[in-house]
Amino acid sequence: MLEVKNLSVSYGAIAALHGVSLSVKQGDIVTLIGGNGAGKTTTLRAISGLQTAASGEVSYEGRDITRLPAHEIVKLGLAHVPEGRMVFANLTVLENLQMGAYLRGDKAGIATDMDYVFSIFPRLKERERQVSGTLSGGEQQMLAIGRALMSKPKFLMLDEPSLGIAPLLVKTIFEKIVEINRQQGITILLVEQNANLALEVSRFGYVLETGRVILQDESAKLRSNPQVKQAYLGG
Repeated sequence: MLEVKNLSVSYGAIAALHGVSLSVKQGDIVTLIGGNGAGKTTTLRAISGLQTAASGEVSYEGRDITRLPAHEIVKLGLAHVPEGRMVFANLTVLENLQMGAYLRGDKAGIATDMDYVFSIFPRLKERERQVSGTLSGGEQQMLAIGRALMSKPKFLMLDEPSLGIAPLLVKTIFEKIVEINRQQGITILLVEQNANLALEVSRFGYVLETGRVILQDESAKLRSNPQVKQAYLGG
């Protein structure tokens, strides 16, 4: 469904990605793990059109999207939940979700998807009139995922969904990520610092280090790989 070939990205004179290649099959959950500064966020930003690639190619459902603007990529069904959640802090929960459906005109479908978001995240329903900036970190993460779902994606990219969230809520959010994948058939590419959790819910994984893919394998095999265990799973 997604094919990234020899992707290189630079910030000015600093190279952030050096020929990254990865692929994601339809219906899968695939994870990118690696330390800070490994290039995980840059990879997602380049795929979703927020960062221009210096070279390489990104193809989605067989179409080259490397140079497409971000809003055109969203229209094709690829949504990105950014690191740090980035909710519209001065808008209500409901208004944030409506913003997610900005490119859509199917009112009945929007209403159905709104009901679905409220069914998987009941807390958002309870707070639909609340200004988003006053929500907890975990609630904002739910909202960011819900807002992405309102664009009716076929492919969802999640950047650090557990960052800055209470441990109890992290478990809930990851359960919901698996639920979205299984119930809606949405393909997921996940970037996550909590490598153990990421490898637990995904089928396949890539390990990034200083802008390069250094390992790739089925998640279960990566979890038992001594190199991965020592570097990312606490030995």
